[in-house]
Amino acid sequence: MSSKSLPTAHVKSDEVNYLVFRYLQESGYVHAAFTFGYESQVVKSKIDGSQIPPGALLSFVQRGVNFCEIEETLKQDGKAGPGHTTSALNGVTSLLDVHRCLCNQDFKINRPEKPASTGNGTTGPVGMDVDEKEVLSHEEKPGERNKTSTVDVQESEALILKGHISEVFVCSWNPATSVLATGSGDSTARMWPIPASLPLVSSAAAAQASQPIVLEHATDRNGNAMLPMRKVNDVTTIDWNPSGTLLATGSYDGCARIWTEHGTLKHVLETHTGPLFSLKWNKKGNYLLSGSVDHSTAVWNAETGRCVKQFSFHEAPTLDVDWKDDETFASCSTDKMIYLCSLESNVPVQRYCGHEDEVNCLKFDPSGSLLASCSDDYTAKIWSTKTAQVVYNLREHTREVYTMQWCPSVNRRLVLATASFDSMVKLWDVNTGRCLKTLAGHSDPVYSLAYSPNGQFLASGSFDRCLNIWSVKDGTLVKKFRGDGGIFEVAWNPAGDKVSAAFSSNTVVVIDLRKMQASTVKALLGYLLGTNVAQTSPLCVRKQPPVSMEHYLPALFPLPILFPCIP
Repeated sequence: MSSKSLPTAHVKSDEVNYLVFRYLQESGYVHAAFTFGYESQVVKSKIDGSQIPPGALLSFVQRGVNFCEIEETLKQDGKAGPGHTTSALNGVTSLLDVHRCLCNQDFKINRPEKPASTGNGTTGPVGMDVDEKEVLSHEEKPGERNKTSTVDVQESEALILKGHISEVFVCSWNPATSVLATGSGDSTARMWPIPASLPLVSSAAAAQASQPIVLEHATDRNGNAMLPMRKVNDVTTIDWNPSGTLLATGSYDGCARIWTEHGTLKHVLETHTGPLFSLKWNKKGNYLLSGSVDHSTAVWNAETGRCVKQFSFHEAPTLDVDWKDDETFASCSTDKMIYLCSLESNVPVQRYCGHEDEVNCLKFDPSGSLLASCSDDYTAKIWSTKTAQVVYNLREHTREVYTMQWCPSVNRRLVLATASFDSMVKLWDVNTGRCLKTLAGHSDPVYSLAYSPNGQFLASGSFDRCLNIWSVKDGTLVKKFRGDGGIFEVAWNPAGDKVSAAFSSNTVVVIDLRKMQASTVKALLGYLLGTNVAQTSPLCVRKQPPVSMEHYLPALFPLPILFPCIP
């Protein structure tokens, strides 16, 4: 009886390249992922990324290692050798070393891992030079993932926007209306009308939220549809103009596009030869600034769509741009440099040199007198725009610092928030350069930060799938939402009552924060009535000693939307 041989599995190089590309993205190596994807052309492949689960590459590698273990433990005749049991597979096989059969060793099942030592006899994160009292940890303990608390926001309490068919990279609220714009790897941007109240209680409101205006980007520079093999055109950056009448989008094809608030394409801005990573409107709204992988920045006239001026000072891809005033801006790059440029000058006004690795993000403070930057060299820096010298060097992160935000309230102490691949968020007193608080609530790289409009809350989004909302005053975790994918960007609406998050799982989540302190309001009413409402029964009101008002005021009054009459 003849036996048929099993069909040989054919692995295509495009498939391997795509798995490597996804691994780099999921591991936080955003710039390396972009470079690899651009050179290997996987971004133009026909592979449907939505069908590939997270960690696919590591899963295949792990299965291969397990197969090698099984192969080595079996005799040549296909039978297991003496004493070889399945428990032997609990051993550790190094992927980089020559395989050695570990079956004869004494394996211990469920061996605890040895914690890393900090060098001072204690265990914990290596290199954290922070006062222990200032580290506010809200990490999950084993077994707590399925438990709910007053901090957790349930999926039923949030608005889940579905429609994108690839990762959602960016989200931005219209400054004048309740419309949320998003950009995705599916070659579209979308404008979502968000209802005033969440969660949705009517089918009409749900239908409205699920019908966004779709802005197609799968066209070439002449407006013709791309060929199928060139169909992918990720929308990587978006920004509303100050009046909310125009939306700018930037994509992988090197074009910026300006759309009306109703979704009509007004201009296609063409001068860059590489993907766009940043777009910013100036405060007046007459100029749009773009930064590209082609090493250049460009300023565009929003009315005519013409390029006013292009600057080519960087020697590597431009990663971020920001306006200082209506005619002066700064740009940063993977070449480790920052340049201050003016429309009135053909050479840089100032050069900021000091970072030892690529500079990921830069932002001017509300007054424009200070410039903050963060880098892969594990630092953030505060620069004087008058002297171009470093005022403070913020060094406490232990991995790449990816993004940062200035606190928007100019009447308070000037505070800068930084987020890092070390999973930490830090708040810095810019007057002293001291770290005020370390917010330790994430377990994976933090990609995005956003302050509430009043500066009293900070939202952070991480690849641990969690959207965290923190109290800036005391660093406590106010709310937490766990999604089903990593978070690329978070944003507050202008009213400060809703937060959005863009997920790698093709969805966008909107949380209404007006209801997040309902239990605290209930307790306050109980105080005013001289009673506290017991939680044991909805019909039971139990007399208790009144709690001091100081217990409730810090938690209640940071949200002016709840009590607008209270100063």
